[in-house]
Amino acid sequence: MRLLITGATGFIGKNLVAELLERNFNISIAVRQKTKLFPDNVKQFEVRDFGGHPDFSTSLVKIDCVIHLAGMAHILTKNNDMLWNQYNNTNTKLTLNLAKQAVTAKVKRFIFLSSIAVNGNQSNQPFVETDSPNPKGLYAKSKYEAEQQLLKLAKKSSLDVVIIRPPLVYGNNTPGNFGRLIKWASSNIILPLPLGAVNNTRSFIAIDNLVSFIIVCTFHPKSSNEIFLIADNDPLSTKELLNKIAKAFRKKALLFPVPVKWMYFVAKILGNEADAIRLFSSLTIDNGKARELLDWQPITTMDEQLGKIVENEKSI
Repeated sequence: MRLLITGATGFIGKNLVAELLERNFNISIAVRQKTKLFPDNVKQFEVRDFGGHPDFSTSLVKIDCVIHLAGMAHILTKNNDMLWNQYNNTNTKLTLNLAKQAVTAKVKRFIFLSSIAVNGNQSNQPFVETDSPNPKGLYAKSKYEAEQQLLKLAKKSSLDVVIIRPPLVYGNNTPGNFGRLIKWASSNIILPLPLGAVNNTRSFIAIDNLVSFIIVCTFHPKSSNEIFLIADNDPLSTKELLNKIAKAFRKKALLFPVPVKWMYFVAKILGNEADAIRLFSSLTIDNGKARELLDWQPITTMDEQLGKIVENEKSI
């Protein structure tokens, strides 16, 4: 199978390419500029500006499946018009542009990495694929719009579309909040945190589990034109997550209880409401559709993935 991957130099992309090489897939990547991150048997196509309407035609020749990981997640600006233009150009317009060119090139399948944020930023019960989308924020809305455009394109063409909505992904060199927690736990002195009273429930997905699921979607016939919510089997509270991470580094998390309402109030005043929601609210996912329809199971546990993270930190 001949695959074209966008976003190959990102956190998820690098892990996916490494596993695909282990399995002897024929891999091409579309990049803004050529990189030395990968061996010579990974064919690279320089596309330059992903924010405009780049020409992917050369990279799509004889490709069976496109895995579209490239996107924009965190933009530091308070200008909503500028924010929407950037999210819309990269997450929506670029996706549709690539998919339309894939149709012209007679590509069989297009896998789009979306986000659980399309369902919402918190849940009282596990999200499932049949839930009505409720995207909160411009990033989530841009991903949802891309999904809708892809599904419309699939209906009027021969392109199979697979949409994957993961929660927070963790592994070696994880960016964002999870990466900051790893730095917290791996430091010489582990600082106390006021999170001992946080008893929420959140789903996560190990990078090894996400990569294994993406690979299943490249070839499984029943993944065609489906949306999948994907996660590890066992959700955790923020407090349980911190204890697990600290334990992986053979340390004890020092968590003192502060009422969540107080912390949320302070976060809102400081303009950090989105981070507060991620820390204090619940968001869980039922991955039953992936398990039942595709016969997929997570290949690793959080403890095992954290063990890999610890070994990686020791080697740095």
